[in-house]
Amino acid sequence: MEAQKTSYDLVVGLEIHVQMNTLTKAFCNERNTFGAEPNTQVGVVSLAYPGSLPVPNIRHLEKAIRLGLALGSAIASTVYFDRKNYVYPDLPKGYQITQDAQPICQGGSLYLSSSGRNVRIHHVHMEEDAGKLIHDQDPQATLIDLNRAGVPLLEIVTEPDLFSPEEVYEFITEIQQLVRYLDVSDGNMEEGSLRCDCNVSVKPAGSSTLGQRCEIKNVNSRRFARQAVEAEYERQVGLLTKGEQIKQQTLHFDKERRLTIPMRSKEEAHDYRYFPDPDLPPFPVRQDEVMRIRQEMPALPWEIKESLQQKFHLSEEDALTIAGHLHEASFYIRVAEQLPSDYWRVLTDVFIHKIKPLDPEDKFPLSDPQLTDLCTWIGDQRVNRTVALSTLWDAWLLTPGQSMESMAHRLNIIQTDDESFIKDLIREAFKQFPDKAVALKEGKKNLIGLFMGEVMRTSGGKAHPQRTRQLIETLVQELE
Repeated sequence: MEAQKTSYDLVVGLEIHVQMNTLTKAFCNERNTFGAEPNTQVGVVSLAYPGSLPVPNIRHLEKAIRLGLALGSAIASTVYFDRKNYVYPDLPKGYQITQDAQPICQGGSLYLSSSGRNVRIHHVHMEEDAGKLIHDQDPQATLIDLNRAGVPLLEIVTEPDLFSPEEVYEFITEIQQLVRYLDVSDGNMEEGSLRCDCNVSVKPAGSSTLGQRCEIKNVNSRRFARQAVEAEYERQVGLLTKGEQIKQQTLHFDKERRLTIPMRSKEEAHDYRYFPDPDLPPFPVRQDEVMRIRQEMPALPWEIKESLQQKFHLSEEDALTIAGHLHEASFYIRVAEQLPSDYWRVLTDVFIHKIKPLDPEDKFPLSDPQLTDLCTWIGDQRVNRTVALSTLWDAWLLTPGQSMESMAHRLNIIQTDDESFIKDLIREAFKQFPDKAVALKEGKKNLIGLFMGEVMRTSGGKAHPQRTRQLIETLVQELE
Protein backbone atom coordinates (compact mmCIF):
# COMPACT_ATOMS: atom_id res chain seq x y z
CA MET A 1 0.00 0.00 0.00
CA GLU A 2 2.86 2.40 0.81
CA ALA A 3 4.23 2.18 -2.73
CA GLN A 4 0.75 2.78 -4.13
CA LYS A 5 0.24 5.79 -1.86
CA THR A 6 3.36 7.49 -3.18
CA SER A 7 1.73 7.44 -6.64
CA TYR A 8 -1.03 9.77 -5.44
CA ASP A 9 -0.97 13.28 -4.04
CA LEU A 10 -3.31 14.35 -1.25
CA VAL A 11 -5.25 17.60 -1.71
CA VAL A 12 -7.36 19.11 1.08
CA GLY A 13 -9.53 22.18 1.41
CA LEU A 14 -11.08 23.14 4.73
CA GLU A 15 -14.32 24.74 5.82
CA ILE A 16 -13.86 25.90 9.41
CA HIS A 17 -16.95 26.98 11.34
CA VAL A 18 -16.12 29.49 14.06
CA GLN A 19 -18.79 29.95 16.72
CA MET A 20 -18.54 33.55 17.87
CA ASN A 21 -18.36 34.82 21.44
CA THR A 22 -20.98 37.56 21.11
CA LEU A 23 -23.36 38.09 24.01
CA THR A 24 -26.43 37.47 21.87
CA LYS A 25 -27.35 35.46 18.79
CA ALA A 26 -26.85 36.47 15.18
CA PHE A 27 -30.30 37.88 14.43
CA CYS A 28 -32.05 38.35 17.78
CA ASN A 29 -31.36 39.25 21.40
CA GLU A 30 -31.45 35.69 22.73
CA ARG A 31 -28.42 34.88 24.90
CA ASN A 32 -25.38 33.11 23.48
CA THR A 33 -23.91 31.14 26.39
CA PHE A 34 -22.35 27.68 26.27
CA GLY A 35 -23.56 25.06 28.74
CA ALA A 36 -26.99 26.47 29.60
CA GLU A 37 -29.86 24.07 30.32
CA PRO A 38 -31.37 22.76 27.05
CA ASN A 39 -33.87 25.04 25.34
CA THR A 40 -33.50 27.89 27.85
CA GLN A 41 -31.86 30.31 25.41
CA VAL A 42 -34.57 30.38 22.77
CA GLY A 43 -37.20 32.85 21.65
CA VAL A 44 -39.58 33.68 18.86
CA VAL A 45 -36.83 34.17 16.26
CA SER A 46 -34.85 30.97 16.83
CA LEU A 47 -38.12 29.02 17.14
CA ALA A 48 -39.36 30.57 13.88
CA TYR A 49 -42.65 31.89 15.20
CA PRO A 50 -44.80 33.39 12.43
CA GLY A 51 -44.28 37.12 12.14
CA SER A 52 -40.92 37.18 13.95
CA LEU A 53 -38.23 39.12 12.06
CA PRO A 54 -34.44 38.87 12.24
CA VAL A 55 -32.26 41.87 13.15
CA PRO A 56 -28.51 41.60 12.38
CA ASN A 57 -26.13 41.63 15.34
CA ILE A 58 -23.57 44.37 14.61
CA ARG A 59 -20.94 42.55 16.70
CA HIS A 60 -21.24 39.62 14.30
CA LEU A 61 -20.28 41.93 11.45
CA GLU A 62 -17.48 43.66 13.37
CA LYS A 63 -15.82 40.40 14.34
CA ALA A 64 -16.12 39.13 10.76
CA ILE A 65 -14.36 42.26 9.51
CA ARG A 66 -11.67 41.87 12.18
CA LEU A 67 -10.93 38.31 11.08
CA GLY A 68 -10.98 39.28 7.41
CA LEU A 69 -8.48 42.09 7.99
CA ALA A 70 -6.16 39.72 9.86
CA LEU A 71 -6.28 37.28 6.93
CA GLY A 72 -5.69 40.02 4.36
CA SER A 73 -9.15 39.61 2.82
CA ALA A 74 -11.04 42.22 0.82
CA ILE A 75 -13.98 43.48 2.88
CA ALA A 76 -17.29 43.78 1.01
CA SER A 77 -18.81 47.24 0.69
CA THR A 78 -22.34 45.86 1.19
CA VAL A 79 -23.68 43.09 3.43
CA TYR A 80 -26.02 40.59 1.77
CA PHE A 81 -27.80 37.68 3.45
CA ASP A 82 -29.28 34.62 1.74
CA ARG A 83 -31.46 31.70 2.72
CA LYS A 84 -30.06 28.18 2.49
CA ASN A 85 -33.10 25.94 2.35
CA TYR A 86 -33.16 22.46 3.81
CA VAL A 87 -35.34 20.48 6.21
CA TYR A 88 -33.81 19.03 9.36
CA PRO A 89 -35.15 18.65 12.93
CA ASP A 90 -32.62 21.10 14.42
CA LEU A 91 -33.62 23.90 12.03
CA PRO A 92 -37.12 25.19 12.94
CA LYS A 93 -37.27 27.77 10.14
CA GLY A 94 -36.55 25.25 7.41
CA TYR A 95 -33.71 27.45 6.20
CA GLN A 96 -30.42 28.85 7.46
CA ILE A 97 -29.52 32.53 7.15
CA THR A 98 -26.11 32.66 5.47
CA GLN A 99 -24.15 34.39 2.72
CA ASP A 100 -23.88 32.68 -0.64
CA ALA A 101 -22.70 34.67 -3.65
CA GLN A 102 -21.44 37.77 -1.82
CA PRO A 103 -19.58 36.92 1.41
CA ILE A 104 -18.32 39.61 3.77
CA CYS A 105 -14.63 38.71 3.19
CA GLN A 106 -13.05 37.50 -0.03
CA GLY A 107 -9.51 36.30 -0.65
CA GLY A 108 -6.64 36.44 1.80
CA SER A 109 -4.20 33.85 3.09
CA LEU A 110 -2.63 32.32 6.18
CA TYR A 111 1.05 31.44 6.41
CA LEU A 112 2.21 27.96 7.45
CA SER A 113 5.69 28.08 8.95
CA SER A 114 6.31 24.33 8.52
CA SER A 115 6.08 24.50 4.72
CA GLY A 116 7.02 28.16 4.33
CA ARG A 117 4.04 29.05 2.16
CA ASN A 118 0.63 30.67 2.29
CA VAL A 119 -2.67 28.80 2.26
CA ARG A 120 -5.13 30.84 0.21
CA ILE A 121 -8.48 31.79 1.70
CA HIS A 122 -11.36 31.64 -0.77
CA HIS A 123 -13.73 33.59 1.46
CA VAL A 124 -15.15 34.08 4.95
CA HIS A 125 -18.91 34.37 5.29
CA MET A 126 -21.37 35.04 8.10
CA GLU A 127 -24.19 32.69 8.99
CA GLU A 128 -26.17 31.28 11.90
CA ASP A 129 -25.77 27.92 13.58
CA ALA A 130 -28.41 25.20 13.78
CA GLY A 131 -29.63 23.49 16.93
CA LYS A 132 -28.19 20.28 18.29
CA LEU A 133 -29.55 16.74 18.07
CA ILE A 134 -28.87 14.54 21.11
CA HIS A 135 -28.92 10.81 20.37
CA ASP A 136 -27.51 9.27 23.56
CA GLN A 137 -29.88 10.36 26.36
CA ASP A 138 -33.07 8.54 25.37
CA PRO A 139 -32.91 5.09 23.73
CA GLN A 140 -36.36 5.62 22.23
CA ALA A 141 -35.94 9.10 20.75
CA THR A 142 -33.59 11.78 19.50
CA LEU A 143 -33.76 14.94 21.61
CA ILE A 144 -33.37 18.47 20.28
CA ASP A 145 -31.63 21.37 22.03
CA LEU A 146 -32.26 24.66 20.24
CA ASN A 147 -29.99 26.81 22.43
CA ARG A 148 -27.43 26.78 19.61
CA ALA A 149 -29.95 27.70 16.90
CA GLY A 150 -29.15 31.19 15.68
CA VAL A 151 -25.71 31.45 17.31
CA PRO A 152 -23.46 33.57 15.05
CA LEU A 153 -20.92 31.72 12.94
CA LEU A 154 -18.11 32.62 10.61
CA GLU A 155 -17.20 30.02 8.01
CA ILE A 156 -13.62 30.16 6.71
CA VAL A 157 -13.30 28.43 3.35
CA THR A 158 -9.82 27.70 2.02
CA GLU A 159 -8.64 26.89 -1.45
CA PRO A 160 -7.45 23.27 -1.89
CA ASP A 161 -3.97 24.26 -0.71
CA LEU A 162 -3.24 21.71 2.01
CA PHE A 163 -1.21 18.68 1.00
CA SER A 164 -0.68 16.60 4.13
CA PRO A 165 -2.49 15.68 7.35
CA GLU A 166 0.19 17.61 9.24
CA GLU A 167 -0.61 20.79 7.30
CA VAL A 168 -4.30 20.34 8.12
CA TYR A 169 -3.42 20.09 11.82
CA GLU A 170 -1.18 23.17 11.63
CA PHE A 171 -3.73 25.27 9.75
CA ILE A 172 -6.49 24.55 12.27
CA THR A 173 -4.05 25.35 15.08
CA GLU A 174 -3.19 28.71 13.47
CA ILE A 175 -6.87 29.60 12.99
CA GLN A 176 -7.67 28.62 16.57
CA GLN A 177 -4.89 30.86 17.83
CA LEU A 178 -5.93 33.72 15.55
CA VAL A 179 -9.60 33.81 16.58
CA ARG A 180 -8.54 33.81 20.22
CA TYR A 181 -6.12 36.70 19.67
CA LEU A 182 -8.81 38.68 17.90
CA ASP A 183 -11.45 37.88 20.56
CA VAL A 184 -13.68 36.50 17.82
CA SER A 185 -14.20 33.14 19.54
CA ASP A 186 -12.87 31.14 22.46
CA GLY A 187 -11.84 28.54 19.86
CA ASN A 188 -12.65 25.60 22.15
CA MET A 189 -13.14 22.68 19.80
CA GLU A 190 -14.30 20.40 22.62
CA GLU A 191 -17.24 22.78 23.15
CA GLY A 192 -18.05 23.08 19.45
CA SER A 193 -16.73 26.64 19.12
CA LEU A 194 -14.55 25.48 16.26
CA ARG A 195 -15.68 22.74 13.90
CA CYS A 196 -14.14 21.64 10.67
CA ASP A 197 -15.29 20.05 7.42
CA CYS A 198 -12.44 18.50 5.42
CA ASN A 199 -12.77 18.28 1.63
CA VAL A 200 -10.39 15.52 0.57
CA SER A 201 -9.33 14.37 -2.88
CA VAL A 202 -6.38 12.55 -4.39
CA LYS A 203 -4.74 12.86 -7.79
CA PRO A 204 -1.93 11.12 -9.64
CA ALA A 205 1.40 12.39 -8.34
CA GLY A 206 2.42 15.54 -10.20
CA SER A 207 -0.94 15.95 -11.99
CA SER A 208 -2.62 19.36 -12.04
CA THR A 209 -6.11 17.85 -12.34
CA LEU A 210 -7.91 17.49 -9.03
CA GLY A 211 -9.72 14.27 -8.22
CA GLN A 212 -13.30 13.83 -7.03
CA ARG A 213 -13.63 15.29 -3.55
CA CYS A 214 -15.42 13.91 -0.53
CA GLU A 215 -16.36 15.98 2.50
CA ILE A 216 -15.74 14.78 6.06
CA LYS A 217 -18.27 16.63 8.21
CA ASN A 218 -18.09 18.10 11.71
CA VAL A 219 -14.62 17.11 12.86
CA ASN A 220 -14.24 18.52 16.36
CA SER A 221 -10.52 18.33 17.14
CA ARG A 222 -7.23 18.97 15.39
CA ARG A 223 -6.06 15.45 16.10
CA PHE A 224 -9.23 13.92 14.68
CA ALA A 225 -8.94 16.15 11.60
CA ARG A 226 -5.46 14.81 10.97
CA GLN A 227 -6.59 11.22 11.49
CA ALA A 228 -9.71 11.69 9.34
CA VAL A 229 -7.70 13.06 6.42
CA GLU A 230 -5.22 10.19 6.72
CA ALA A 231 -8.05 7.64 6.75
CA GLU A 232 -9.84 9.20 3.77
CA TYR A 233 -6.62 9.39 1.77
CA GLU A 234 -6.04 5.69 2.33
CA ARG A 235 -9.65 4.88 1.40
CA GLN A 236 -9.52 6.81 -1.86
CA VAL A 237 -6.11 5.44 -2.84
CA GLY A 238 -7.37 1.94 -2.11
CA LEU A 239 -10.38 2.42 -4.41
CA LEU A 240 -8.32 3.87 -7.25
CA THR A 241 -5.76 1.09 -6.93
CA LYS A 242 -8.56 -1.45 -7.43
CA GLY A 243 -9.79 0.43 -10.50
CA GLU A 244 -12.89 1.83 -8.81
CA GLN A 245 -14.16 5.40 -9.02
CA ILE A 246 -14.43 7.92 -6.20
CA LYS A 247 -18.03 8.98 -5.62
CA GLN A 248 -18.68 12.49 -4.37
CA GLN A 249 -20.24 12.06 -0.95
CA THR A 250 -20.43 13.33 2.60
CA LEU A 251 -18.59 11.29 5.20
CA HIS A 252 -18.47 10.84 8.96
CA PHE A 253 -15.21 10.04 10.75
CA ASP A 254 -15.46 7.08 13.12
CA LYS A 255 -12.91 7.97 15.81
CA GLU A 256 -12.84 4.50 17.34
CA ARG A 257 -12.14 2.60 14.12
CA ARG A 258 -10.33 5.50 12.42
CA LEU A 259 -12.46 5.09 9.31
CA THR A 260 -14.51 7.47 7.19
CA ILE A 261 -18.12 6.29 6.82
CA PRO A 262 -20.51 7.51 4.05
CA MET A 263 -23.47 9.59 5.30
CA ARG A 264 -25.18 10.73 2.11
CA SER A 265 -24.44 11.86 -1.43
CA LYS A 266 -22.79 15.27 -1.49
CA GLU A 267 -25.29 18.03 -2.16
CA GLU A 268 -24.76 20.55 -4.92
CA ALA A 269 -25.44 24.22 -4.31
CA HIS A 270 -28.69 24.13 -6.28
CA ASP A 271 -30.07 21.53 -3.85
CA TYR A 272 -30.28 24.27 -1.25
CA ARG A 273 -32.19 26.72 -3.49
CA TYR A 274 -30.28 29.78 -2.28
CA PHE A 275 -32.02 33.12 -2.70
CA PRO A 276 -31.72 36.57 -1.04
CA ASP A 277 -33.39 36.75 2.37
CA PRO A 278 -36.39 39.07 1.94
CA ASP A 279 -36.40 39.88 5.67
CA LEU A 280 -32.80 41.15 5.60
CA PRO A 281 -32.28 43.83 2.94
CA PRO A 282 -28.68 44.68 1.98
CA PHE A 283 -26.94 47.40 3.98
CA PRO A 284 -23.62 49.22 3.45
CA VAL A 285 -20.36 48.63 5.30
CA ARG A 286 -19.02 52.02 6.36
CA GLN A 287 -15.35 52.42 5.50
CA ASP A 288 -14.69 54.58 8.56
CA GLU A 289 -15.91 51.65 10.68
CA VAL A 290 -13.55 49.30 8.85
CA MET A 291 -10.68 51.71 9.57
CA ARG A 292 -11.68 51.90 13.24
CA ILE A 293 -11.69 48.12 13.54
CA ARG A 294 -8.29 47.93 11.85
CA GLN A 295 -6.81 50.51 14.24
CA GLU A 296 -8.20 48.72 17.31
CA MET A 297 -6.89 45.28 16.34
CA PRO A 298 -4.29 43.74 18.67
CA ALA A 299 -0.91 42.53 17.48
CA LEU A 300 -1.35 39.29 15.53
CA PRO A 301 0.19 35.95 16.58
CA TRP A 302 2.92 35.96 13.95
CA GLU A 303 3.83 39.54 14.87
CA ILE A 304 4.10 38.59 18.55
CA LYS A 305 6.18 35.51 17.68
CA GLU A 306 8.61 37.56 15.59
CA SER A 307 8.89 40.16 18.35
CA LEU A 308 9.64 37.48 20.96
CA GLN A 309 12.38 36.02 18.78
CA GLN A 310 14.00 39.30 17.83
CA LYS A 311 13.66 41.30 21.04
CA PHE A 312 14.02 38.59 23.68
CA HIS A 313 16.09 36.03 21.70
CA LEU A 314 13.64 33.17 22.08
CA SER A 315 13.91 30.07 19.94
CA GLU A 316 11.18 29.58 17.36
CA GLU A 317 9.69 26.73 19.38
CA ASP A 318 9.59 28.74 22.62
CA ALA A 319 8.20 31.80 20.81
CA LEU A 320 5.41 29.69 19.30
CA THR A 321 4.55 28.28 22.73
CA ILE A 322 4.45 31.63 24.52
CA ALA A 323 2.58 33.34 21.68
CA GLY A 324 -0.21 30.78 21.97
CA HIS A 325 -2.51 33.15 23.88
CA LEU A 326 -2.41 36.92 23.63
CA HIS A 327 -2.73 37.64 27.36
CA GLU A 328 0.09 35.19 28.16
CA ALA A 329 2.35 36.70 25.50
CA SER A 330 1.56 40.21 26.76
CA PHE A 331 2.33 39.07 30.32
CA TYR A 332 5.69 37.66 29.20
CA ILE A 333 6.64 40.85 27.36
CA ARG A 334 5.73 43.10 30.31
CA VAL A 335 7.83 41.06 32.74
CA ALA A 336 10.74 40.56 30.33
CA GLU A 337 11.00 44.32 29.87
CA GLN A 338 11.63 44.64 33.63
CA LEU A 339 14.42 42.03 33.70
CA PRO A 340 18.05 42.12 32.56
CA SER A 341 18.60 40.05 29.42
CA ASP A 342 20.58 37.43 31.38
CA TYR A 343 17.35 36.48 33.17
CA TRP A 344 15.10 36.08 30.10
CA ARG A 345 15.93 32.37 29.98
CA VAL A 346 14.68 32.01 33.56
CA LEU A 347 11.44 33.78 32.65
CA THR A 348 10.99 31.58 29.58
CA ASP A 349 11.42 28.43 31.68
CA VAL A 350 8.85 29.70 34.19
CA PHE A 351 6.35 30.35 31.39
CA ILE A 352 6.87 27.09 29.54
CA HIS A 353 6.92 24.79 32.57
CA LYS A 354 4.68 26.56 35.09
CA ILE A 355 2.37 29.10 33.45
CA LYS A 356 1.47 27.38 30.15
CA PRO A 357 0.09 24.25 31.89
CA LEU A 358 -2.41 26.43 33.79
CA ASP A 359 -5.88 26.91 32.33
CA PRO A 360 -5.59 30.00 30.08
CA GLU A 361 -9.14 30.99 30.97
CA ASP A 362 -8.27 31.26 34.68
CA LYS A 363 -6.88 34.51 36.04
CA PHE A 364 -3.19 34.06 36.88
CA PRO A 365 -2.88 34.90 40.60
CA LEU A 366 0.63 36.44 40.59
CA SER A 367 1.22 40.03 39.50
CA ASP A 368 3.86 41.33 37.09
CA PRO A 369 6.11 42.56 39.96
CA GLN A 370 5.81 39.21 41.77
CA LEU A 371 6.86 37.25 38.69
CA THR A 372 9.69 39.74 38.10
CA ASP A 373 10.89 39.19 41.69
CA LEU A 374 10.73 35.41 41.28
CA CYS A 375 12.91 35.48 38.15
CA THR A 376 15.30 37.95 39.80
CA TRP A 377 15.76 35.80 42.90
CA ILE A 378 16.38 32.71 40.75
CA GLY A 379 18.75 34.61 38.46
CA ASP A 380 20.64 36.08 41.42
CA GLN A 381 20.87 32.55 42.89
CA ARG A 382 19.21 33.69 46.08
CA VAL A 383 16.89 30.68 45.74
CA ASN A 384 17.47 27.36 44.04
CA ARG A 385 15.66 27.17 40.68
CA THR A 386 14.25 23.68 41.28
CA VAL A 387 12.97 24.57 44.75
CA ALA A 388 11.56 27.89 43.53
CA LEU A 389 9.60 26.19 40.74
CA SER A 390 8.22 23.46 42.96
CA THR A 391 7.88 24.15 46.70
CA LEU A 392 7.82 27.94 46.45
CA TRP A 393 5.62 28.04 43.33
CA ASP A 394 2.95 25.74 44.75
CA ALA A 395 2.83 27.60 48.07
CA TRP A 396 2.77 31.01 46.40
CA LEU A 397 -0.19 30.15 44.19
CA LEU A 398 -2.13 29.29 47.35
CA THR A 399 -1.14 32.54 49.09
CA PRO A 400 -0.52 35.01 46.25
CA GLY A 401 -0.82 38.08 48.46
CA GLN A 402 2.65 37.58 49.95
CA SER A 403 5.90 39.00 48.60
CA MET A 404 8.72 36.90 47.19
CA GLU A 405 10.94 37.76 50.15
CA SER A 406 8.35 36.81 52.77
CA MET A 407 7.62 33.52 50.97
CA ALA A 408 11.31 32.64 50.76
CA HIS A 409 11.83 33.36 54.48
CA ARG A 410 8.66 31.53 55.51
CA LEU A 411 9.68 28.42 53.56
CA ASN A 412 13.32 28.74 54.69
CA ILE A 413 14.70 28.29 51.17
CA ILE A 414 17.06 31.25 50.81
CA GLN A 415 20.39 29.95 49.50
CA THR A 416 23.52 30.27 51.61
CA ASP A 417 27.23 30.16 50.85
CA ASP A 418 28.13 29.55 54.49
CA GLU A 419 31.31 27.50 54.19
CA SER A 420 31.05 25.45 57.36
CA PHE A 421 27.40 24.53 56.64
CA ILE A 422 28.18 23.35 53.11
CA LYS A 423 31.40 21.54 54.12
CA ASP A 424 29.55 19.49 56.72
CA LEU A 425 27.04 18.37 54.09
CA ILE A 426 29.79 17.50 51.61
CA ARG A 427 31.68 15.39 54.18
CA GLU A 428 28.45 13.53 54.98
CA ALA A 429 27.97 12.85 51.27
CA PHE A 430 31.54 11.53 50.99
CA LYS A 431 30.85 9.18 53.93
CA GLN A 432 27.66 7.95 52.26
CA PHE A 433 29.40 7.22 48.94
CA PRO A 434 33.06 6.52 49.84
CA ASP A 435 33.90 4.58 46.68
CA LYS A 436 32.43 7.31 44.49
CA ALA A 437 34.36 9.96 46.43
CA VAL A 438 37.63 8.12 45.79
CA ALA A 439 36.75 7.76 42.11
CA LEU A 440 36.06 11.49 41.92
CA LYS A 441 39.46 12.23 43.47
CA GLU A 442 41.08 9.94 40.90
CA GLY A 443 39.64 12.00 38.06
CA LYS A 444 36.10 10.80 37.30
CA LYS A 445 34.76 14.36 37.07
CA ASN A 446 31.26 13.28 36.04
CA LEU A 447 30.69 12.10 39.62
CA ILE A 448 30.67 15.67 40.88
CA GLY A 449 27.00 15.82 39.81
CA LEU A 450 26.21 13.01 42.25
CA PHE A 451 27.63 14.94 45.18
CA MET A 452 26.12 18.23 44.03
CA GLY A 453 22.72 16.56 43.94
CA GLU A 454 23.19 14.98 47.36
CA VAL A 455 24.19 18.29 48.96
CA MET A 456 21.24 20.05 47.31
CA ARG A 457 18.92 17.35 48.60
CA THR A 458 20.16 17.37 52.18
CA SER A 459 20.27 21.18 52.30
CA GLY A 460 16.75 21.49 50.92
CA GLY A 461 18.15 23.46 48.00
CA LYS A 462 19.74 26.06 50.31
CA ALA A 463 23.39 25.35 49.46
CA HIS A 464 24.73 27.84 46.92
CA PRO A 465 25.54 25.72 43.83
CA GLN A 466 28.71 27.49 42.68
CA ARG A 467 30.18 27.57 46.20
CA THR A 468 29.18 23.94 46.68
CA ARG A 469 31.01 22.86 43.53
CA GLN A 470 34.13 24.75 44.58
CA LEU A 471 34.13 23.17 48.02
CA ILE A 472 33.56 19.65 46.63
CA GLU A 473 36.57 20.06 44.35
CA THR A 474 38.64 21.29 47.32
CA LEU A 475 37.53 18.76 49.93
CA VAL A 476 37.83 15.71 47.68
CA GLN A 477 41.56 16.34 47.41
CA GLU A 478 41.85 16.09 51.20
CA LEU A 479 40.55 12.51 51.21
CA GLU A 480 43.06 9.90 52.29
